This record gives sequence, structure tokens and C-alpha cells, in this order.
Amino acid sequence: MMPTDFRDGKTFPRRGREAIGGYLWLARVFDKARAKASRTHDGYIYPCPMDRAVLKRWGVTAHEFSAAVDRCQTDDDIVAWLSGRASPDRMQSANTWVLHERSALDRQDAQEGVPGAVAPGLPLQYIALALVVAAVTWFVMSLR
Repeated sequence: MMPTDFRDGKTFPRRGREAIGGYLWLARVFDKARAKASRTHDGYIYPCPMDRAVLKRWGVTAHEFSAAVDRCQTDDDIVAWLSGRASPDRMQSANTWVLHERSALDRQDAQEGVPGAVAPGLPLQYIALALVVAAVTWFVMSLR
């Protein structure tokens, strides 16, 4: 079983890209839910918007998942529980959605010190906006 005490700033939930039983995100949401139940989740939010989106695609509510976490002690237990509720199509739908959220996964990996992880850069529209603001500011200041 993975540690679920994240208060030291060195221990983190497993990566969202790490599959257990074929389910992406399950390892991470399982770790976070167990940490919340034991009040050792520190700054991690369960259920966060990504948790809710994945749970919805699996056809499971956060309340149902939390209740299952209370009963399931191991990865095999939670996989067996989820497999009884989420069809292979639902698993694939959730996995596809998780992989589509690449920038969020990259940001989490970089924040949690995954070797080789690089946080995504700012979207181009933010950079363009910053340049426009800088140019307008410079222009206004040059008029004085």
C-alpha cells in the first residue's frame, strides 16, 4: 500500500498517468481519498475537479468512491470494486480524457518532482496579452 501522508512535502499521491487495473488516475484518486479520510492530505483536494470528471466518466459519484475507499485497503480491492461498476467502455472514456489533460498531468509531475518532468509553459494568448500590455504601457509612458 502506498503512503497517504502528504504533510512532509516530500511524499505525493501517485501519478495520474500511473494505471492500476488498466484505470488511469485511479492510483492518484485512491491515494488522495485515503489521505483525506485520515486527515493527512495536506494541500491536496479530494475530490478535485479532475477527480470528479474521472469519477463521472466511470459512472461513480464521489460519495460512492469515498465509501468504497473506507472498505478497500489495497489497490486490488479498489480495482475489483471499480471493475464491478465501470464498464470497459467507461474505463476507456476516462483514460482518454485523462490523457487529453496533458498540461495538468505535466504540471502535477513537475510540482511533485518527477524526474524529467517539465511544467507546461504559459499559453500563447497569455504571452501575447502580456506583450500588448507592455507595449501600451511603454507607449503611454513615452507620451509623458
